Amino acid sequence: MEESSPRMTGGTREAPVNISPAVAAHAEGEEIEVLESTDVLPVAPEEVMSNKRSNSFRRAILQGSRQLKGCSLRDEVGLGLSQRLVRHVAYETLPREVDRKWYFDSYTYCPPPWFILAITIAEVAVFMYYGIQLDRLVLQVSSSSFLKSPLPYHPQLRAQAWRYFSYVFMHTGIEHLSLNMAMQLLVGVPLEMVHGALRIGLIYVCGVLAGSLAVSVTDMTAPVVGSSGGVYALVSAHLANVVMNWSGMKCQFKLFRMAMALVCMSVEFGRAVWLRFYPPAFPPCPNPSFVAHLGGVLVGLTLGVVVLQNYEQRLQEQSLFWIFFCVYTLFVLCAVFWNVFAYSLLDVRIPPAP
Repeated sequence: MEESSPRMTGGTREAPVNISPAVAAHAEGEEIEVLESTDVLPVAPEEVMSNKRSNSFRRAILQGSRQLKGCSLRDEVGLGLSQRLVRHVAYETLPREVDRKWYFDSYTYCPPPWFILAITIAEVAVFMYYGIQLDRLVLQVSSSSFLKSPLPYHPQLRAQAWRYFSYVFMHTGIEHLSLNMAMQLLVGVPLEMVHGALRIGLIYVCGVLAGSLAVSVTDMTAPVVGSSGGVYALVSAHLANVVMNWSGMKCQFKLFRMAMALVCMSVEFGRAVWLRFYPPAFPPCPNPSFVAHLGGVLVGLTLGVVVLQNYEQRLQEQSLFWIFFCVYTLFVLCAVFWNVFAYSLLDVRIPPAP
């Protein structure tokens, strides 16, 4: 059945034109790009829906398959505990009200933030295992058997490629583990709830690899332990996004939270610097390096910022993501060649294997 609808041109009503509902819906989907304030949200006139939003998101807006109420998400009442948690996470991580409502409407806790939880449980379990084996929880690094594990990175064993990743499961002591786990859970879980395990896992693993490679290039005689490379990549990426979208971030006490995150990072980094230059318990092998922290921060401020910047936009559609990813890949390749040739060319005196 066809419908007739009059059109207005220059103030004059034209004759009805027969348009089928399918054609009208298709034309509407192709032409409308602006979130109308009267129908969806009270947004600024210049806030235009990105052409790179996913098709499902655009169709949901244009066809009205979900209702985004005109009031702010913060004003919603009658929410359960899980809904309030999702709303809190949305305001902690997303700067746009449209994105916050879309996330709030679509999040189902399936899958849960499994990556951060799994890596945290594994790190705590390994720490407790070696705590029992070494009979100490504070400053495990002072034990003569600490570096004999197959997990830490050691320059003498740099040909064992898994050590560039597995060092995250070893920590110098309970103070090292506690600070890393606190930041990892408080920042990583909300980020994974919003951005998913793939994006957060990418940032975390890239930070871990960059940390060990940075040590092998700049602190060539030192071992590496701890998850600081991955943790600092996540935290620095999140803090950078908060700063870049300061006016849009509506999380409570955001200045205080940012200050506390910086204090925790500074304390943990200061502890690592102090430990690196403290006389080692078993010379000539020095204490673990702190450079992995800096490698994680660099990953977070470059690749991490791009990955977290656009909530709905796919990574493969972001040109800046590919630029930083290519730069990161080039760094990894250069670091690999450095590990293969530089130690012998520079005649570096590497401490013996544990």
